[in-house]
Amino acid sequence: MSKRTIIPFGPQHPVLPEPIHIDLVLEDEKVVEAIPSIGYIHRGLEKLVEKKDFNEFVHVADRVCGICSCIHGQTYCQAIEEIMNVTVPPRARYLRTIYGELSRIHSHLLWLGLMADGFGFESLFMHSWRIRESVLDVIEATTGGRVIFSSSKVGGVRRDIDADGMKKLLAMLDTIESDTRDVTNVFLKDDSVKHRLCGVGTLSKEDAYALGCVGPTLRASGWASDTRALGYAAFNEIKVEPIVRTDGDSYGRCAVRCHEIFQSIGIIREAAARIPAGEVSVKVTGNPNGEFFARTEQPRGEVIYYIKADGTRFLQRFRVRTPTFANIPGLVKTLAGCDLADVPILVLTIDPCISCTER
Repeated sequence: MSKRTIIPFGPQHPVLPEPIHIDLVLEDEKVVEAIPSIGYIHRGLEKLVEKKDFNEFVHVADRVCGICSCIHGQTYCQAIEEIMNVTVPPRARYLRTIYGELSRIHSHLLWLGLMADGFGFESLFMHSWRIRESVLDVIEATTGGRVIFSSSKVGGVRRDIDADGMKKLLAMLDTIESDTRDVTNVFLKDDSVKHRLCGVGTLSKEDAYALGCVGPTLRASGWASDTRALGYAAFNEIKVEPIVRTDGDSYGRCAVRCHEIFQSIGIIREAAARIPAGEVSVKVTGNPNGEFFARTEQPRGEVIYYIKADGTRFLQRFRVRTPTFANIPGLVKTLAGCDLADVPILVLTIDPCISCTER
């Protein structure tokens, strides 16, 4: 019988963008079990509902995570608006859609660069982040921020995009799309990349469902599941066809994210073409009283916000179920049986975001 060794992977590791911590049980160079440890960077954000009123708390929700900040704030606002029966203006719903998809593009490009870095593919890393800078320039020009740009507020959005700004945004998207096609083609067609990803870390369709995976991790295993189909923001008028692959391996998870970049570009173009004129917010009076579950599609998958209010300025309860939390069981499943050398790559294929997982 082979001798078993337990070694820690993370929270500090050269390949990790986030401090995930996993104890790996090894037999020689094979991982036989992976035991995740949650809580290394717990910040107690949910407790802040006792000190920040429901309007101020939008800024806390924006900071649950930096990279997916935009949709965190939007999901929180949607929950409060449902409790208070606030009707968001149509233009604001379209602007939320545009900002959310810009956020998805910059998140996926950030992930692509980190994945390339995990391979030692440094030139691709630099090109991915160079393109991402152009996306952040667009966000800065339209919202005033770059990564945490606080576009949503209860009742709508904080800033409009005028006709000239929309024209510049669409022109920049053309360049971003062209440059991104170049780098994703290199990544997805490279023989070394395929050798490291194809057939590695396979998650079956049945396991992906049973373990509660979400987002690209779920869609790469054959499930056509995308929370945007619920019709929040402008998605009741802009239809999204989930990008699905059936291989369920590391390559499939990467391919889904790469193709979603172009899907998001198409969504922004359609939203810009159909956006109605009008106000971008409504005045909200009173305090929330009730409870609601809000669900949206983060770059990493479905996020769920639960909010309970009792008619005062301060919420009674605030809970978040993030996509990385949902995808960790799937990651543990893929790690069992893999080579030790494949662990960093497999971790990166779920695009972990530990900041929002631990809050």
